Amino acid sequence: MTAPSPRPVSSLAVAAVFVLLSLYGVITLRVYVPNRPAPPQNQAPDNLPRDLELSWKATPVMRTAYLTGLRRRQAEQKLSYGWVDRKAGIVQVPVARAMELIVREYGGDP
Repeated sequence: MTAPSPRPVSSLAVAAVFVLLSLYGVITLRVYVPNRPAPPQNQAPDNLPRDLELSWKATPVMRTAYLTGLRRRQAEQKLSYGWVDRKAGIVQVPVARAMELIVREYGGDP
């Protein structure tokens, strides 16, 4: 007995399968991808002083100036001592010094 010869596949059947798979993909993306609102494009950063808030919204140059100042202050904080919260006893220590203290406290060997 010989094997039956394969039947030709209709192009309509191929198109229907493609449409169904596409529809499944679209529905899956709609259901499983969260719909988040777009982020505000011209919103000042949190904790920005009121006088800088208006200039932040003014021009890209002012935004760049603010970001440059922020990065400068962060670089200074990274290298200096100071109080973060005096009541809670939280201090700011330079990164290199903090690493030395951790090694001294916990030892250099794993």
